[in-house]
Amino acid sequence: MSNQVCEVKGRGTLCDRLYKVKPCFSQTSWQNSADSKSASFHLLNLSLKTFLMFSRQFLVQMAHSRELSPEQEEVFLLRFAENLDYEQIAAQLQTSPGACLKRMGQVYNKFGISGLNRGKENRLRIFLIQELENQRIVEPDKNVAQEQSISHSGKVLISYRSQEPDNTLARQLSTAISDFGYEVFPAEESIKVGKNWPQRIQSLLEESDFLLLLLSPQSAFSDMLIEELRQAKEMQDSGADRKPKILAIRVNFPFNSPLSYDLRSYLQTVPQREWNSEADTPNMVQEILNLMAGTENLIDSSAILDRASLPTAWESYDGRPLPVASPELPEGQVDLASNFYVERPPIETRCYEMILQPGALIRVKAPRQMGKTSLMARIVQYAGDRGCRTVTLSFHLAEKAIFKDLELFLRWFCAYVGLELQLPNKLDDYWDDIFGSKVNCKAYFEKYLLPELDRPLVLGLDEVDRVFLHPEIADDFFGLLRAWHEESKKRDIWKKLRLVVVHSTEVYIPLDINQSPFNVGLPIELPEFYSEQVQELARRYGLDWDITSVKQLMEMMGGHPFLVRVALYHIARKDTTLAELLRSAPTESGLYADHLRRHLWNLQQHPELAIAMREVVSSSHSVKLEAILAFKLHSMGLVNLQGNEVKPRCNLYRLYFRERLENGG
Repeated sequence: MSNQVCEVKGRGTLCDRLYKVKPCFSQTSWQNSADSKSASFHLLNLSLKTFLMFSRQFLVQMAHSRELSPEQEEVFLLRFAENLDYEQIAAQLQTSPGACLKRMGQVYNKFGISGLNRGKENRLRIFLIQELENQRIVEPDKNVAQEQSISHSGKVLISYRSQEPDNTLARQLSTAISDFGYEVFPAEESIKVGKNWPQRIQSLLEESDFLLLLLSPQSAFSDMLIEELRQAKEMQDSGADRKPKILAIRVNFPFNSPLSYDLRSYLQTVPQREWNSEADTPNMVQEILNLMAGTENLIDSSAILDRASLPTAWESYDGRPLPVASPELPEGQVDLASNFYVERPPIETRCYEMILQPGALIRVKAPRQMGKTSLMARIVQYAGDRGCRTVTLSFHLAEKAIFKDLELFLRWFCAYVGLELQLPNKLDDYWDDIFGSKVNCKAYFEKYLLPELDRPLVLGLDEVDRVFLHPEIADDFFGLLRAWHEESKKRDIWKKLRLVVVHSTEVYIPLDINQSPFNVGLPIELPEFYSEQVQELARRYGLDWDITSVKQLMEMMGGHPFLVRVALYHIARKDTTLAELLRSAPTESGLYADHLRRHLWNLQQHPELAIAMREVVSSSHSVKLEAILAFKLHSMGLVNLQGNEVKPRCNLYRLYFRERLENGG
């Protein structure tokens, strides 16, 4: 007998789009949802359990919406997705049929269904049919998926934050993509942080044909997610097959929401889609499958981030890109107009005075998330407001291949500055192979870029860390910047150039101290907030804190700007309380889990530092380390120096790393 189906007018068949029907009944037509009662009565008479099965994806969604326990979910799925009887279920779960019936009774209760067992099961099936009708969830037919799996084989890594609705959406996407013939690696299940995380993520990315990112307001500023995306982009740039191809879904995170500068630059050529509710899931699934199957072009997608569509807060008055985050978000650069930027006197005043001096060079250094880029943006804006031309360049914009050769790097550097100044590219006119790339770069600025300007040029160089990673170009580039600064003391043309160089102290190479620009100009090291500044920031967040609350917070995390802002942001939003935050802070479920994991990851890459950090956090007193180890841990922002000894920078680090490193990391 051929399979018969229940049809819904105007929507195709329920067999094709919603669930599978076994052959045992004549065709029944549902003209519209108003006929559901008569259809339900007819289906009851036909004994639903003998022919109707639902897809696993739909049932998993229902199980999670009703908060079934894992044991209850197992029985629910085997009964309704596989149509097994209770003896078969018991055999598969290695328990008794009575125990399975008891679990199923608990399932009925979770769905609010009471009565005789047979009536309960039929009513639950009718309820599930109605839910399918209401949600109109579109799922690939498994028979079709099996037919297509040969032509659509491949591997997909789904990266998401362990929270709702991300978890549910990730499960739905995983099921649909698996049904379509792909092998899926959900990152939360495939990777255990603390167990060679960097190597594991790199291995998965190398195996994957696609990287599917779920971006939410929280995950979009995750260091770990940004690192995943950076690695994926570098693999794309260096691989002939341009894999893994990247897709991004913005989960309750509109296109006009601000991004950190790093993430924004990485996403500029990545197709993106918005997801706002369960109603978006069917079309989202189908579009992703089409993109993966090649029926839609990834690169030509209309949802690629467009510079023209970005919020105006992301660009300055003269169109230069600024690495910003919304004032409310405790990550990234603090918006130039934000009320949440806290000045650290006399740093800002000294920088504003210096940047107006001919040939100025300001070098801002600190561990990550201390406010370096926020300060640089304000220095650049201050100069721009006083008549200077300004260019902000983040080295995260440069592709990996740019750093393989000094000449290519310097040509890119010159071309980018000219582009931002809206000047024609004349590299070929000023580039002569006989002189070498450093002389050519100097000539391009000296004879073309600077003479074309009728006012000083302030050049802000952000994320210089990335240059550090390439010693073959770092020495020459930094030596060149230092030479330009020295030229400003004797030649007027170079007095027009003012430099702001920003880098994290976490990345360090032993540059020649006589060539590096970091032994000239005005050095700026950003300190932590002190208690009065934390109290003032709490007031700006609308919190009426006394000094006791401030001290409780600072006992856990010191005055670290990022850690403090995260705490105040979530407390102000009533996401948590101060007491709860302090309890969960050093745990994997706390607000700082991502920040802490990233530091753990860095330590794991350098076992000697992990051993040294373990010694520091295991002691109740300050510890004396080898000078180079103490310097590197301090550069990472993990310890404070006290003479020749060190201690953990804050109690958050002591508690977290003492547990993670006590067994050797």
